[in-house]
Amino acid sequence: MQRAFDRARQLFEETRGDKRTRKNEGFPSTERTLPSLGSPFSIPITQNISSYLGKNNPLAGPVDPKTESVWLFDNTAYRPIHPYPHSPQPWQASFSAAFFKTETGRDISKVVADIADKIGLKKDGSEEERERGEKTIAKRLQPFADVVAPARWVEVKLPSGKVQRLGPGGRSATSQQTIIFGTGYNNGQTVETDAVNAELTPIGPMSTTFAEPEGWLVISDIDDTVKVTLTPSPVGILRSTFLSDPEVIASMPALYTHIQSLLNPTWFYLSASPYNLYPFLRSFLHANYPKGTILLRDASWMDLSGFLLSLTMGTEAYKTGEMDNVHGWLPKRKVLCVGDSTQSDPEAYGNIYRKHNGWVKKIFIRKVTDVAEMNKEEKNSPERFEKAFKDVPKDVWQVFEDPNELYAAVDALKAI
Repeated sequence: MQRAFDRARQLFEETRGDKRTRKNEGFPSTERTLPSLGSPFSIPITQNISSYLGKNNPLAGPVDPKTESVWLFDNTAYRPIHPYPHSPQPWQASFSAAFFKTETGRDISKVVADIADKIGLKKDGSEEERERGEKTIAKRLQPFADVVAPARWVEVKLPSGKVQRLGPGGRSATSQQTIIFGTGYNNGQTVETDAVNAELTPIGPMSTTFAEPEGWLVISDIDDTVKVTLTPSPVGILRSTFLSDPEVIASMPALYTHIQSLLNPTWFYLSASPYNLYPFLRSFLHANYPKGTILLRDASWMDLSGFLLSLTMGTEAYKTGEMDNVHGWLPKRKVLCVGDSTQSDPEAYGNIYRKHNGWVKKIFIRKVTDVAEMNKEEKNSPERFEKAFKDVPKDVWQVFEDPNELYAAVDALKAI
């Protein structure tokens, strides 16, 4: 039922551009041929039904260390803005967690082989090469095959020493709640929070970065902005996600290092990828870019067709909504938005500029020209950008191909 609801919501949020791109690039036909990973739910019927109650579930219980685990997601702490002159408000942050069953014994070998064939991992190559490729696919595919654990909560120890309960998770086995830190922290400071039983968190503790109300803030897309994903191609997405070594967009790490040294911003990485990819993307970003909060889709379908849908349908509405949340946390920050032309970044950034007057100071859009399957005439046309940035001053947005074109524009931001 939840899976059907998620698909219906994305269908409702699908734009004409989404529909045209998906049809032209063959996404529906590829999705129909993707193998099933089975049901994401394998829990007693009482927990299954009660999971619809979310945080108000009276039948929820703690994570079982023998059979379950939890992911804790990095976040950004902020001080709420008081409408009248007032002493600084206490720090608070939105805490998110995802709950999984472990060691479910689900056989994904046939799915791995199917993906290997689709992305061109040749059977006639060396046996060693094929085996190595399938091992990589299996490792990255596992978070999509893991059974979720709704109706679970976990106790974490905050930096203050206070023990706080996160959850219970709802139908998609994720939870989100706002927790007050209090005072005594500084802008840019980072602290860690882990489960009281650290064995429950296989990807490690979460990090919280503190951001005062004023200063700079960067909202950056991930796929084809800082990481090669080949978003316009269904086979390209599968290959870059499940097999290829993660690859940076040339010259973007150096540009982001320059932005960090010049503006010292708070960073948000916004992607339409589902949360299943969090450990993979977090590792990639930490290795190549300034650390920040990663905002991903709460995808409860846990299947491969849903993964492609997540990246290609309703992304404009999703990203606009996530940026609304960031604005609610940090409305006085000066914002730099960075994205690309493969998806709906221009439209989403144009929306947020018009909606929150004066918040966004600069927008950079990478014109993607190196994806063969992409309809470049449509995606990179001046008419598309003019429409997306209607009523946005032309000195606010800039389209680029080479990141080295942007240094003068970045340097100019220091004076704003």
